[in-house]
This record gives sequence, structure tokens and C-alpha cells, in this order.
Amino acid sequence: MGLFDGKKGLIVGIANDRSIAWHITKQVHAEGAEMGFTHLPDRDPERPKNEKKVRKLVDPIGAKFLVPCDVQDDEQLDSVFTTTKESFGKIDFLLHSIAFAPPQDLTGPVYNVSRDGFKLAMDISAYSLIALAGRAREIMNPGGSILCMTYLGGERVIPGYNLMGLCKSALESATEYIASELGKDGIRVNALSAGPVRTISASGVGDFRKMLQLYESFSPLRRNVTEEEVGKSGMFLLSDLAGGVTGETLHVDCGYHVMGGPPLDAIPAGSG
Repeated sequence: MGLFDGKKGLIVGIANDRSIAWHITKQVHAEGAEMGFTHLPDRDPERPKNEKKVRKLVDPIGAKFLVPCDVQDDEQLDSVFTTTKESFGKIDFLLHSIAFAPPQDLTGPVYNVSRDGFKLAMDISAYSLIALAGRAREIMNPGGSILCMTYLGGERVIPGYNLMGLCKSALESATEYIASELGKDGIRVNALSAGPVRTISASGVGDFRKMLQLYESFSPLRRNVTEEEVGKSGMFLLSDLAGGVTGETLHVDCGYHVMGGPPLDAIPAGSG
């Protein structure tokens, strides 16, 4: 008997096998869920690279559908939820794992971000949760769960995270407001704040290797979080086990977020 036996959901945001959404999907699938998926639209329909990458992952686990989704296109969003309703009737969970900022705006200082870059990053990375949650509400069963992905850079200054930190801050605030608004419908809304995991998004953030080293030295567990741990935590928040949890940002980072300074054993002998 799995935690998700009889439950159905929509997964938005898998890019490849390193995506956090994929690690969560694997755990939810193992617990018996039925799922539909989206992929980034392909520029060339004759060479559907994005679709192929996702299809290779989700077809073997029995995906009910795989459709393109541009979260900036309301007609396409409506189409995704029409397909979802036709396939499932009602759903029990929605996973939002979407973020983007133009590289030229992401890699530079926040004070130098362009107006258009800011609008684009906020639209895709934060407003998309609002757009999805409003549509999901119409077809979600009471007791349903919506989950999005965030990072500590939305709460604290993380050098190199820059513009995406502003987006994650907005995303976390949206999580809390939507949780308040959908609570009367019996729908929970949470965010998962994972430590550094090797994803496409992570590759565009500062010096990722140094970030991994910092987590190994600074976190209370003296190591980095694993993809499996992140996946299981996401599965927990989507499941009935987290039935009393909403409006929450759950940190899965080996405790890094609680530290105000490095552990004493992380400081070289004789320094200070």
C-alpha cells in the first residue's frame, strides 16, 4: 500500500534527469501515484529535444500525458489544465519546479539588472506559481497539495545568486499568501528549500563548486544534501503525511540555513 495509491497529479518543470522535480517524481511514483507531465516547448517541432529528454524519463513510469507548457502563455496553460482534467478529472497534487533569468541579468549585480530582465525572471520564476495554483484550484481535491522549489538565496544574500534571490523571495511570499487563500478549500501550499543540487539552474549560479565546499564545511551535518533526500522531502510535503503543513518553507540543506557563522572546527588552526 503506497502513500499515493489512487492519487493523481501534475508535474511541471522536469528538464532532465538532474532536475529536482525528477527526483521528487521518482519518490512519488514509487508510492503509487499517477502523473501527467509538461516539457518546455521546442523551437523546432521537427527536432523536439526538450520533449525527448522528458519523455525518455516519464514514459517508463507510465506517464498519462506529456504536453508542452510555456508558463508565459495563458492559452497554453489553459490547454495543460484541460488535458489534465480530461485525463484525471480531479488531481491531488501539483509540483511547480520552474525558474529562469536571462544570463546577462543573473550573472551581474542586482543594481545593474535590466527592467526587461527583471520582468521576465519574475514572470517565469514567481508569477508562474500564481498562474498554476489558480488553475489547479478548480480541479484539486480537498486535501490536495501544491509544492514549489526555492532556495536560501530568497531569504539571505547568497553571493552569485543575485536576481534569482529576488525571484525566490517573491515565490516564497506567494506561497504563503496562496496557502492562506486556498486553505478554506482544503488545499495546502508549501515550498521546499533544497541545498545545492547539480541541476541546469545551478550551473548558472556563481561558482557552484565553491558553494558545495561551503556546505560541506559549514552545515551541521558537515556534508551536502543528496538528490534522494530532496526527493523524499518533496514527496513528504505532497503526501498526506504533511496534512497539517501549509504556508511552510521546508529547508532540506543539512542544516546550513541555521548557521550564523562557520563551525569552530571549520576554522583553520591558529586563525582569528
